[in-house]
Amino acid sequence: MKITILYDNTLFQNNLKSDWGFSCLAEAHGRTILFDTGANGTILLENMKKLNIQPSSVDDVFISHAHFDHVGGLSSFPDKNSNVTVFVPVSLRGIRNAKKVIYVDKPMILYENFYSTGELENIEQAMAVKTEKGLVLLVGCSHPDMKNIMDTASQFGKIYAIIGGLHGFDDYELLKSLDVICPTHCTQHIAEIKALYPEKYIEGGVGKIIEL
Repeated sequence: MKITILYDNTLFQNNLKSDWGFSCLAEAHGRTILFDTGANGTILLENMKKLNIQPSSVDDVFISHAHFDHVGGLSSFPDKNSNVTVFVPVSLRGIRNAKKVIYVDKPMILYENFYSTGELENIEQAMAVKTEKGLVLLVGCSHPDMKNIMDTASQFGKIYAIIGGLHGFDDYELLKSLDVICPTHCTQHIAEIKALYPEKYIEGGVGKIIEL
């Protein structure tokens, strides 16, 4: 599985542009899924271009929640690829210019080896991808509480890695069972997570490529 961070508050590659928000590209099992779209479609598309990622290569878009810093790019991305299927939490309405929109309420199988936790606490869904080492869990901001997200995702398998925003998260014991932790975007306690789990921690930032 290959994950490329396209949008984040910090930079990993200096030739790209950072901004408040999050988006990453998940490539696994022959599918390419854009997870969230950041706050600004122009920035998202410029970063994709510099990383030699064609919008036409994306099969699906998965939106974690309706906050501007995760859905902003949806105003621009479908203009470059209107053939995508967009998976959104059931509370998010008004998606246009997409071939198909699927409103996700409960935990579901998106495709073989790809899963959604369903919309948790009426705000956010997370995506889990099955790999040989376990589930890779992609999160937007983790607003519904990380334990809730992890407990729900665990019905699909053992969680191996977490990548994304951990807003307000400080229950560090929950991370003990993981092998890979890449906290990004709105995570307030990155330094603490890195100090506690130096062997598990992976730095994020725009342009970071993670192969699992």
